[in-house]
Amino acid sequence: MSQFFEIHPDNPQRRLIHQAVEIIRQGGVIVYPTDSSYALGCQIDDKAALERLARIRQVSKRHDFTLLCRDLSEISTYAKVDNKAYRLMKSLTPGPYTFIFKATREVPKRLWNPKRKSIGIRVPDNAIVQALLADLNEPLMSSTLILPDEDRPLNDASAIREILEHHVDLVIDGGPCSVEPTTVLDLSEGDVQIRRQGLGPTDAVT
Repeated sequence: MSQFFEIHPDNPQRRLIHQAVEIIRQGGVIVYPTDSSYALGCQIDDKAALERLARIRQVSKRHDFTLLCRDLSEISTYAKVDNKAYRLMKSLTPGPYTFIFKATREVPKRLWNPKRKSIGIRVPDNAIVQALLADLNEPLMSSTLILPDEDRPLNDASAIREILEHHVDLVIDGGPCSVEPTTVLDLSEGDVQIRRQGLGPTDAVT
């Protein structure tokens, strides 16, 4: 049965953040709030945790998984980003956007989209996530919490706990999130392609 932490959305309790990170480091899959919707997360190099996450989502190996990063300084380690793409990211982050890039060799191949060798990158504007990333000291492997046969993310932490309490190790209640996922911008082939219109506006993107 999963643990359930109520963490303040603006001033996250350090003790609970540290406990959450220890769960991640021990192979746990967690549910946590973001600046768009709730999401699933696990450690970047944990194969078993990733497989559990994929089973919850029921996604194939072609799914674009996402790395949550603290800021843009981490991006070049994991994604091949040119100057134009970097300027676009700088103008939109932190915020509710996921960017698809070609992955570097630093990213475990099991996280790549096998056909396009790409990876999602995200810099969220959320105090709880930023605290988790600071304590973890590396990106968090992430996927929007949209269950099979649903087209919108789950929004209520208590309801999430009831549904997933035997499938995840921790649910973090940070209050209600949006029911809109991130906007997904694909820059893996150079020009910007809007793969999914979500919470982030795209007026100035193309």
